[in-house]
Amino acid sequence: MLISDEHPTLRTHDHPLICHKMGILRDVATPPPTFRRVLGEVAGLMTYEALRDLPTRPATVTTPITECETRELAAPVTIVPILRAGLGMTDGILRLVPEARVGHIGVQRDESTKRPVEYYEKLPRDIADGPVLVVDPMLATGGSATFAISDLKRRGCTQIRFLCLVAAPEGVKVVHEDHPDVVIHAAALDERLNEHAFIVPGLGDAGDRIFGTL
Repeated sequence: MLISDEHPTLRTHDHPLICHKMGILRDVATPPPTFRRVLGEVAGLMTYEALRDLPTRPATVTTPITECETRELAAPVTIVPILRAGLGMTDGILRLVPEARVGHIGVQRDESTKRPVEYYEKLPRDIADGPVLVVDPMLATGGSATFAISDLKRRGCTQIRFLCLVAAPEGVKVVHEDHPDVVIHAAALDERLNEHAFIVPGLGDAGDRIFGTL
């Protein structure tokens, strides 16, 4: 995992398996079923490191031989995908943390103001009691990410992480300026945004590639 001097809150996951699978996701010839499967695999691999510092507490279990002192998660973990593309990462994370709850935040751009607006939200009432992992495959302009994080902070959440596949420097800068306490986990930091706010080289519209709506 790489830590950037230029982007102090960014953690780039450079594991060989992640790099290999990112090549599959970037390939325009990869069909939606393969894209969905590999996306979930990458999300799971990244989650292992993104949740490395989860708080735990002592616990006791009985093995087939005797009692044993062990550890368990100290607080519930909540995954919050930003709709709709964030849904594609959720199953991969749940395979690693099946005990996690899943909330949802829907954010879209107002075409007149160009600002993000919320159109759907469903979150656990006690979401602030534990760590929250906000997920969205693409961190482009940073508008949706910083909007969702702000919403969670208004609900009292203090242990927030952001997980994405591909990040643009512009989006990383926006999230860091608005939320310097939130660590961004990305599989890759790409070059830039183009004039249409697509990440270059990127992997296209992740939502369309997940759901086959190209």
